[in-house]
Amino acid sequence: MPAVAWTTLVIAALIIAVTAVGLLRVILHLKRIRETLGSVVGGVELVAARTSTVPSALTSVNANLKPVRDFCESV
Repeated sequence: MPAVAWTTLVIAALIIAVTAVGLLRVILHLKRIRETLGSVVGGVELVAARTSTVPSALTSVNANLKPVRDFCESV
């Protein structure tokens, strides 16, 4: 094979190797992001659980405070 063919093969191999390393780095970064997003989702679910709607006991509290609200409105 002529020298030009060997040079072309070497350059192509280098390009493919650099591209493969770059893609491997992207894969590793995406795996780390996936783990981080799992933690974020867990945190969001915890916040959602802690800030869920007020229980049904609130209706009885509101009923007990109705005279206070009526007095405040009359003032």
